[in-house]
Amino acid sequence: MPELPEVETVRRGLERLVAGRSISSVKVGVPKMIKTNSEAFKYELLGETVQSVRRRGKYLIFDFGERVLISHLRMEGKYLLFSEEVPKNKHFHLFFGLDDGSTLVYQDVRKFGTFELLPKSHERSYFEEKKLGPEPTKASFKLAPFESALLSSHKCIKPLLLKQKLVAGLGNIYADEVLWAAKVHPERLSDNLKKTEIKRLHDETIRILQLGIAKGGSTIRTYRNALGEDGTMQNYLQVYGRTDEPCMRCGTPIKKIKVGGRGSHFCPGCQKG
Repeated sequence: MPELPEVETVRRGLERLVAGRSISSVKVGVPKMIKTNSEAFKYELLGETVQSVRRRGKYLIFDFGERVLISHLRMEGKYLLFSEEVPKNKHFHLFFGLDDGSTLVYQDVRKFGTFELLPKSHERSYFEEKKLGPEPTKASFKLAPFESALLSSHKCIKPLLLKQKLVAGLGNIYADEVLWAAKVHPERLSDNLKKTEIKRLHDETIRILQLGIAKGGSTIRTYRNALGEDGTMQNYLQVYGRTDEPCMRCGTPIKKIKVGGRGSHFCPGCQKG
């Protein structure tokens, strides 16, 4: 599943390719992906020009000025740009014809991706309703509210990090990496964490997600990011996908357990329960 670094890489690729382009045609193959009116969706986008492509958490935002198109890739969504004829593919579901003759195609094997066309004035309330946490940057992600939220909850730390309310963008891969880097067991109860551990979680969240962005995200299993380009973050993962391999820090074999229904990698030697 694409996480924040992968989505940011897709955003940068899309902005490079489609900013300034106008939409000349829209074809929707799977109407259920459109969470607003699918017929209005097709007609309201005609003639609109992509002013920029932004991101909030794992959501892509196509900014048309007065309207925004909010796209969530979910499990395996990706964008492809074709300069000539689009090849037939049963997993191609949305087609945006552009004014230069090219076509931006949304591909999704599982059909889990979503699209919502909103007035730009509704964007802020949209994300407030989602209760989406701050971006993982020093400017936005402050330690004090993060610490307060963790100490007032009595839940396992990993599922809390995945909820997107404390900080936006962490998924299964990067949550494992953050917990390993901070030396915190994924099943630790958040109100049992020491303040020094919470600070490490805060700082490592920022560091690791920014590293992921710098490396173009991870290319894991079937996911290829940035319009089909491979990222290299998988070469820097310290714990995810390393079951039974020695911990990079202490040499103890990495274990994989289920936490909140998600496979979780950790080191029993330096991430104590």
